[in-house]
Amino acid sequence: MLALVGLLTGCAGVDLDRSTVPLTQSKLSAADTADMSPAQRREHERLVASYGGAYDDPELKALIQQVVERLVAASERPDLKYRVTVLNSPAINAFALPDGSLYVTRGLLALANDTSEMSSVLAHEMAHVIARHASIREDQVKQAVLVSRVISDVVADQNMGALAMQKSRQTLATFSRGQELEADAIGVGIAARAGFDPYGASRFLTDMGKQASLRTSAFGGASSTTPDMDFLATHPATPDRISIAIANAREYAAPGAGERDKAAYLAAIDGMVYGDDPKEGYVRGRNFFHPKLGFTFTAPEGFSLENTSQAVLGATANGSEALRLDAVRVSGDQSLGQYLASGWIDGVEINSVESLSVNGFTAATAVARGDQWSFRMFAIRFGSDVYRLIFAARNLTPELDKQFRAAASTFRRVASDEAQSVKPLRIRIVTVGIGDTVEKMAGRMQVADHPMERFLILNGLDRDAKLAYGSKVKIVVE
Repeated sequence: MLALVGLLTGCAGVDLDRSTVPLTQSKLSAADTADMSPAQRREHERLVASYGGAYDDPELKALIQQVVERLVAASERPDLKYRVTVLNSPAINAFALPDGSLYVTRGLLALANDTSEMSSVLAHEMAHVIARHASIREDQVKQAVLVSRVISDVVADQNMGALAMQKSRQTLATFSRGQELEADAIGVGIAARAGFDPYGASRFLTDMGKQASLRTSAFGGASSTTPDMDFLATHPATPDRISIAIANAREYAAPGAGERDKAAYLAAIDGMVYGDDPKEGYVRGRNFFHPKLGFTFTAPEGFSLENTSQAVLGATANGSEALRLDAVRVSGDQSLGQYLASGWIDGVEINSVESLSVNGFTAATAVARGDQWSFRMFAIRFGSDVYRLIFAARNLTPELDKQFRAAASTFRRVASDEAQSVKPLRIRIVTVGIGDTVEKMAGRMQVADHPMERFLILNGLDRDAKLAYGSKVKIVVE
């Protein structure tokens, strides 16, 4: 799967990140940054912009602030101050900066089911600040970079150099895993002392693991995660980690102790945007639609799509085909055919370069071939940018190439009334009625794929769960 992952993340001989233009165009957060230093403000603005801006929901923010205040009072450092920003991103992520800035995405908040689960994430991130992990990590990274430079500049023996670099990377990875487990233990303690159910961490990790499995299966067994996007990449919900979280919780209480306050939590996330924010481009099944940038595109049959700040990624369930759509700046002096042959991808067949028009837009296409994968590439000039649509296939047959060409021909401008008609999906909290089952509730989910799996994961339920009359559950609707 290396080439598939390479296509999605910009490796494997494809320089996809060179001069890319973010597909997310949101304005920066209006959060109060008056007490930040210039460097802290720049980092805050960079993070907020890369995650679609800040998500403005006063009721939700008030609940999070109440939870944070309780956690701070119960922590080892009650003197520290924290600033929480909810990010307008469907990614499941949370992180902390050394200055006490905490960030949590609405995608993560949608996955949690009560205040104890949310508190477990916030306490974990606070633990990184308390233990100075971010500062230590920065020093560790600098040391690893120095070692790599010494190796590349001094060591002539390639085998010795490769071995030393591998050991450096392993040390860094081990250090990171140790930090995560330490933050887990500290976080569970903080949450328990604050009066929250300490088992919230293990429940959330379990659901996060199920979400990761669903996401990976949709991408043919290969993760689509980009380095800045996802909590799942740096916080894997492994069985061992879940077992350790349960053991940590047992140090403080037996199952059933502590506050969950599910009703208050569900009320706070009722109506929250779920998945992509249409203003920043959204996926509906095989269709990608960006009202603000003014274009749409439909992937071939069998593809699952995911929208990120830098690109739209796609793959088939068996992992034999993949795609990426992104935007770059190309000088008007350079033809699109010349651009495709300019070297940002290896193995371009020069005789395959072809100029064409896609729904009135100047475009070019070409084929590139590697040892295991072949690529059908398109460059389409749209406004001031050039959109790259890159398909990858294990075996680029004439029939498959025809499907890729047909998909590229769906790239078009959207009318203003079409753009204005778009509505986001939202989390809605509904009451279970007499006779309601997981099948009936999953049938109300207005998602493009895996409605049953998504309903169960969102609500922390197993497939054979029985819904209690009068209880509250999450569904996703327009």
